[in-house]
Amino acid sequence: MRNANKEVLYGLYDDEEVLLKAVVKAQHEHRTIMDVFTPFPVHGLDPALGLSESRLHIAGFVYGAIGTLTALLFMTWVFTRDWPIIFGGKPYFSLPAFIPITFEVTVLFASIGMVVTFYTICGMAPGVTNPTLDDRITDDKFCIAFDVTNADADEKSDIQSFLSGSGASEVNTKNI
Repeated sequence: MRNANKEVLYGLYDDEEVLLKAVVKAQHEHRTIMDVFTPFPVHGLDPALGLSESRLHIAGFVYGAIGTLTALLFMTWVFTRDWPIIFGGKPYFSLPAFIPITFEVTVLFASIGMVVTFYTICGMAPGVTNPTLDDRITDDKFCIAFDVTNADADEKSDIQSFLSGSGASEVNTKNI
């Protein structure tokens, strides 16, 4: 369950390089970053935040393997048990003839499975509305956000001065 009374202090940056330097500086000073928002992927941001590589590709492989097995087993059942017809001199089980459909079903299962997994993990299911800190984050601004719900005035002032000193063009507070 999401905390509806979370207070977030965030800084907006105009350039991704300035943002990246600010993230590295915050990590060096052992500040707890709630999240970083960017309008496009920023090279080097994941290692700077200490994030590990996504395991989505493993899920894609599993979904693709399920698609391959589904296609091969279904075609084997259809052409050897349910509707065995010899056409073009091919045997009932003709693996080379199954390859194109197997490939297509593999790609279909992997792509749909990865999209559903991604949306589920990110909490972007249909009907879910996620609060945004600032509408400009999706357009041309970069953002570092700190959770200051339980912080005292000195900590908030320290984070504000950090954000201002690290190149933030704006520093704002928002309750989400």
